[in-house]
Amino acid sequence: MFRTLSGRFLILTVLFVMLAEAFIFFPSIARFRLDYLNDRLERAQIASLALLADDMLDSDLEEELLLNAGVFNVVLRRDAARQLVLSSPMPGPIAETFDLRDPGALVLIVDAVERLLDPTPEIIRVIGAPSRDAGLLIETTMDTQRLREAMIDYGLRILALSLFISVITAGLLFLAVRQFLVKQIKSVVSNMQAYAKAPEDARRIIQPKARVTEIREAEDALQSLQSQLTQSLKQKERLAQLGGAVARVSHDLRNILTSAQLFTDRIEGSEDPLVRRMAPKLVGSITRAVSLCESTLAFGRAEEPTPMLTRFNLAELVDDVFEAERLAIGEDDVSLSADIPASLTMRGDPEQVHRMLSNLVRNARQAITGSGQGGEINVRARSNDTDWVIEVCDTGPGLPPKAREFLFQPFQGGARKGGSGLGLAIVAELVRGHGGELDLKRSDATGTLFVIRLPMGDL
Repeated sequence: MFRTLSGRFLILTVLFVMLAEAFIFFPSIARFRLDYLNDRLERAQIASLALLADDMLDSDLEEELLLNAGVFNVVLRRDAARQLVLSSPMPGPIAETFDLRDPGALVLIVDAVERLLDPTPEIIRVIGAPSRDAGLLIETTMDTQRLREAMIDYGLRILALSLFISVITAGLLFLAVRQFLVKQIKSVVSNMQAYAKAPEDARRIIQPKARVTEIREAEDALQSLQSQLTQSLKQKERLAQLGGAVARVSHDLRNILTSAQLFTDRIEGSEDPLVRRMAPKLVGSITRAVSLCESTLAFGRAEEPTPMLTRFNLAELVDDVFEAERLAIGEDDVSLSADIPASLTMRGDPEQVHRMLSNLVRNARQAITGSGQGGEINVRARSNDTDWVIEVCDTGPGLPPKAREFLFQPFQGGARKGGSGLGLAIVAELVRGHGGELDLKRSDATGTLFVIRLPMGDL
């Protein structure tokens, strides 16, 4: 509770009210002492008037009058004469004299504090002006024990009253602060927490409604900030999707253009003058297109379209993949082989399956040629009761550690220097789109084996 704004406000209110009461306490206790002493003087004057009215009062009655007045003796001064009116035995010498006829406020406060802090009983002389101008002055003596006890009792009552007032005041302020300030602050905090969970949802943007000016200004600023952030997130998402789509298209388009570039290399050997004249321009255009595709591979991600499922012959599709790869192999010592039953047909999106196998075979071919050694790439397939299983195996050097660490994560490290890492990510997403799984079963110095499992589902 004491860490909350309202809890600390409650504590500070109690402290400040008690501090204010402390400033009031000392003048109050000084005023109480002055009234106490003046009351004793007035009682002493009344007792002396009774004696002046009847000079024949016995000693017991005088003692009773002094006891009721709370003094030891009474001296009246009329005209120039000073007269001891009432007296009784003094229990000790007079320690101090106080003149109440024209006291200063500071003097009264100091005297009151000193008396309150000093527990030693003393006899004091008090001088004051008689009421109703009944003489020049009245003088009496009294002990300080009763005075101090009365001051302590009064001080405790003042303290209790101050504490009661401070608690009531603090409680009311506590409730008021919680209702009119803390509640609105909590509303702003709750909105911020809700907005943080889904900042792209425009419905979560705060709607200013606070009545406190400062909080309303904070809500206005927060609304503006949230609106800008939501718009920025939406724009970023659209740009990411667009960039991802361009990257994916560029990746596959680059591969297609590379194959076309190989065809143009052969066209350049034609004897036809027109072909020989146009071939360099065609080669230049395709080269620039490949370069442009490669430069776009630094952009984000996008979801692949839903596969269009049809039945197709897998062996024929693999032959198409091999035909394109053989053009890229050229004179390199890389052999391609397939172990697929001629009658094996499967249900899927043939274009997407073609892209899956093209990426895997191309990665294998690039790994083998990059090692400077010869090798073999084999694609085999089989079916069981629930799945079609396609395996792409090569005898290359295996995937580098970084590629294995960030397997299937785009832009995190390719299998070869300069690679974008998009190929395996695209394959994994295409396989997931078919409800299947892509696994790396083996990758070491003897080669790499990828396994694709595509579920048959309801045929």
